[in-house]
Amino acid sequence: MNQVKIQIPSLIENIRVIESFIDNSKDEFEFEDDIYGNIMVAVTESVNNAIRHGNKFDKDKNVYLTLQVEDNKLLFEVEDEGPGFDYENLPDPTAPENLESPGGRGIFLMRNLCDEVSFDNNGKKVRLIFNVLPATNGTSY
Repeated sequence: MNQVKIQIPSLIENIRVIESFIDNSKDEFEFEDDIYGNIMVAVTESVNNAIRHGNKFDKDKNVYLTLQVEDNKLLFEVEDEGPGFDYENLPDPTAPENLESPGGRGIFLMRNLCDEVSFDNNGKKVRLIFNVLPATNGTSY
């Protein structure tokens, strides 16, 4: 199993650090282009939520990102230092009354772009799992 961890202060400009992390991970672990876009959107959205909603833009609080690479699976964990949230009772962003709302689509996107999404620690940690094809040459994930 391969694992990489980073932590960033809760500043929205640090989303660029996360994008670089994903780019570097793609190069290092050689995951396919077709899953790369889903990973980029889902993980950056999760980190954005952690900065914005979890840590309330408090630069003294950190967001932690872990990538674990296992056989046929990429597991991203994003954790913040906020109070958590009720992830069981979120408004449906596809409901007519919410279509014009400027926010509220992040978790919906994650659930549609990932193979599995789960929450721990009262919603302070989100797990994003992407299933990948078995390696064809013994090195790719």
